[in-house]
Amino acid sequence: MADVILLAGNPNAGKSTLFNRLTHGHARVGNWHGVTVDALAGKTEIGGRETVLVDLPGIYDVGGQSMEEKFACRYIRERPSAALLFVAEYATLPRALGLVYALAKERRCLLVLTKRRRFFREGGRIDLAALSLALGIPAIDAQDKNLKEILAETVNGASMSARECDISAFYTPPRAGLSRADALILNPFFGLPLFLFLIGLAFFLTFARGVFGDVMKRGIERLFSEVLAGYARRIPSPVARSLVADGILKSLGSVLSFLPQIMLLHLFLVLLEESGLISRLAYLSDGFFSRLGLSGRAVFSLLMGFGCTAAAIISTRGLDDKRMQRRVIRLLPYLSCSAKLPVYLVLSASFFPDPFAAAALLYLLGAGIAVLLAFLTRGERRPLVMELAPLQIPQPFFVLKSLLFQAKQFIIKVATVILAFLLFSWLLSSFDLSFRLAEPENSILAHVCGKLGFLFAPAGMNDWRVTYAALSGLVAKENVAAALAMFYGGFPYGAASAFAFSVFILTCSPCVSAIAASGREIGRLAALGDALLQTASALIFCYLTYALCRGGWVYVLPALAPVAALAILGKSLEKIHRHNRNRPQRVHRRRLRAGVALSSRPSEKAGGTRQRRQDGGERPLESGR
Repeated sequence: MADVILLAGNPNAGKSTLFNRLTHGHARVGNWHGVTVDALAGKTEIGGRETVLVDLPGIYDVGGQSMEEKFACRYIRERPSAALLFVAEYATLPRALGLVYALAKERRCLLVLTKRRRFFREGGRIDLAALSLALGIPAIDAQDKNLKEILAETVNGASMSARECDISAFYTPPRAGLSRADALILNPFFGLPLFLFLIGLAFFLTFARGVFGDVMKRGIERLFSEVLAGYARRIPSPVARSLVADGILKSLGSVLSFLPQIMLLHLFLVLLEESGLISRLAYLSDGFFSRLGLSGRAVFSLLMGFGCTAAAIISTRGLDDKRMQRRVIRLLPYLSCSAKLPVYLVLSASFFPDPFAAAALLYLLGAGIAVLLAFLTRGERRPLVMELAPLQIPQPFFVLKSLLFQAKQFIIKVATVILAFLLFSWLLSSFDLSFRLAEPENSILAHVCGKLGFLFAPAGMNDWRVTYAALSGLVAKENVAAALAMFYGGFPYGAASAFAFSVFILTCSPCVSAIAASGREIGRLAALGDALLQTASALIFCYLTYALCRGGWVYVLPALAPVAALAILGKSLEKIHRHNRNRPQRVHRRRLRAGVALSSRPSEKAGGTRQRRQDGGERPLESGR
C-alpha cells in the first residue's frame, strides 16, 4: 500500500509549486489566494516507495469559516495515519506555527519554508537547525537538495508532536510596513484608474484594428482562406472537395484565427495574477462588492470567468460560504468567456465597424447584467479576510508555460470537439434524405431543424441555420462561429439582428462543461434549471434588443418602467428595519457610506475584522469609519 503525504499550509505559501516539483505534475499555481480549491493527488517515489502526495486548499486556522478551510481540515482529520508536509513562508512563520501545533499532534510532520529570497532581502534572519530542535520536527528550506531524503525519513519515522516554543531567540522578522508601491496602488484614487487603464490597454492591443491581435488574426484567416483553400480546390472529387474546403478549412480557419486574441487576453490575466495586482484589486473593490452582498474575494472567480466559465465555477469553492458561492456561480455565465470571443468578432462586423468598440461594448454589457443581478439578489454584507500577495515581476518562463498550455488546450478542443461538430454538420447539411449530395436548403439538417427557425424570427432571423448555430453553442461556444462560417461565410442579416444575436450568445446558458461544473457545486437539478432559465431569458433579451434597435423603444421602455419602479421601491423598503424585542416598535434607517474601497467593520460574530498581510506580519485593514 502506498504511503500518503498531505500538503497543508497557509494560502499562497507555495504548496502547489512544491507539489508540481515533487510529482512532476501540472497543478495550477498562482500568486493569489484560493488557487487550490480541492484535493489534488499525484504519485511520486519517496525513499524507494510509491507515495501519494495530496495538495490541499490553504488554511488560516482549524476553525476557519470558508468552505476550502473546512474541507482541508476535515480531510486531514479523517486521515490520522497520513504524514503531513506543512508549507509556510519565512516571513509569516510566527503566524503559521499555531496551525502547525494544531495539525501536527501525534502525526509525522515536516515543515518546509518558502520564499527565502524576499525574506532575507527585507532583513529577516532565521536559524533552521535551532528551529527544528525547538519544534521537535524537521524544518528545512524548500530548495534544499535533500528534500526527498528528509521527507522519506519523516514518513518512515515514528510519530512526533510539534512542541510549542518561543522562536524569538533565533528568528528575526523582516521589516514590516507597506512599500511605497503598495501604498500607491492601494490608494483608490490611483489604484482604480490604474486598473481601468490596464483593462483598456489589454482590450486595445487585443481588438483594435491594425494592432497586434488584429494583424495576427487576419494572417491566420489568409492562410486558411487563400493558401490552404487554394490547394483544397484542386481535389478532383466534388464530395471530398466540399468536405475539405467548405466543411473543414473554412470553419476551422474562422475559429483558429481567434487564437492570438484569446492568448492576449489570457496573457493579461496571467500578468495580473503573477504580479500580485489581482489581490490588490480584490481589496480595492471590496467596498463595492460588499454592497452587493459579496466580498472582494469574488474578484478572483469573476476575473477567471473571462477566461473559462467552468474553471471559474470550480474556483468558487474558495469563497466564504455556500450562499455566496451559489450567487457567484449564477453571475458567471454573463461574463464573456474566451469561447464567446470568436462569435462576437464574427457578428460585430455587421453592427460596428471597429471590433475594439464592439467587443468592449459586449463585455461591458455582460458585466453590467451581472452587477444588476447581484444587486437584485444581494444578501448581508460579508467581511473580507485574504492574503495580500507580494508585488513581484512575473517570471517569463512561467508566463510562457501558461500561455503554451492555454494554446494547447484550445487547439486540442478545436481538433476534437469542434472538428467532430463540423464533420457532423457538413454531413447533415450536404446530403438529402436519400444520401445524395444536395444544397443546404434540401439537406437532412434542413429537414430536421427547419421547424425551429421561428425561435429567432422575432429578431429578424427566420432561419433554421441561425437556430442550429445557436443550439450548437450549448455544447461549445466556438461551434457558433464555426457554424456561421460554414453556412454563410459571415453573417447575412442586418446590424439589428447581429447585435440581438450577440446579446443572446452573451446571456444564454454556458457550455456543457460549465453546466457540469455547476452541477457538482450546487446540484444537477439546480444547474439544469439555471441553464434553462438563462436560455429562455436570453431569447427575451434578444427580442427586446432587436425591438430597441429597430426603434421599438417607444413600446419597450414603458413596459419596463413598472419593473424599474418595483426594483427601486424594494431597495428603499429594504433599508427600513423594525425591531420588536420587548420594546415599542421604532423605525430606523441604515446609513451607508459611499466609496468603493470602504466598508463597515464586521463584528466578531460575522467573521472577525478584515485583515491583510504583508511579508513580516499582519495588519488590520482600515474599515473606513
